[in-house]
Amino acid sequence: MLTRLVTGCSWVDAETLFGYRVSDTTLRARRDVWVSAGVFPRLFDEALAAYDKVVGLDLSEVAIDGSLHKAPGGGEGTGPNPTDRGKLGWKWSIATDACGIPIGAAVDAANRHDSVMLEPTLDALERGGLLCEVETLHLDRGYDSVATRARCAERCLHDLVIATKRKRGTAAGKVNLPLGMRWPVERTNSWLSNFGALRRNNDRKIIHRVAQLALAIVLILTAKLIAWRDRWSFV
Repeated sequence: MLTRLVTGCSWVDAETLFGYRVSDTTLRARRDVWVSAGVFPRLFDEALAAYDKVVGLDLSEVAIDGSLHKAPGGGEGTGPNPTDRGKLGWKWSIATDACGIPIGAAVDAANRHDSVMLEPTLDALERGGLLCEVETLHLDRGYDSVATRARCAERCLHDLVIATKRKRGTAAGKVNLPLGMRWPVERTNSWLSNFGALRRNNDRKIIHRVAQLALAIVLILTAKLIAWRDRWSFV
């Protein structure tokens, strides 16, 4: 499963890479059993709790942003990608702390607007018990709307840094656009995009995409914990 996630290969190719020691049918069946048992979100919760305990989350500055990717196989939860000539794609919306650590996510079709995905992303933070600790929320200009501010106010998020939309006819650089602290979430989106199965996803069910995204986040958190363990090593 990890090989397929990282490389983006098919299940059949994953079977070949491992010398036919396990069949692609068995791999898919085991994945479905784990999905039904809720293994992947639990792995995410455990990894995030471990990071918070060992290193500590910094929720003073939280950023949310979406990322569009290909889904050539189509299926539920996909739609025309406005940045890829209308080809089928999917999108995730992710929230990160001040250091870019992913703390909550939601998925939808590629044609779903970022501002619409804000609500399920905030709901993910609320389920994890983190929403109440968020001090400042940073968003890009795609969220600059009355509806966004209303959704945030409903959740007691009042300290917002939202880049304002550039008015038509205004030259770039001629208007004050508060950028906020969005680079951590953009960097995290880049990390996630390096996983082949996320960048070009061939799953046809939403639950399978959610599982892939959760597993990728677990790997990132694990890598961060290993880096923290080795922070004083100069060998």
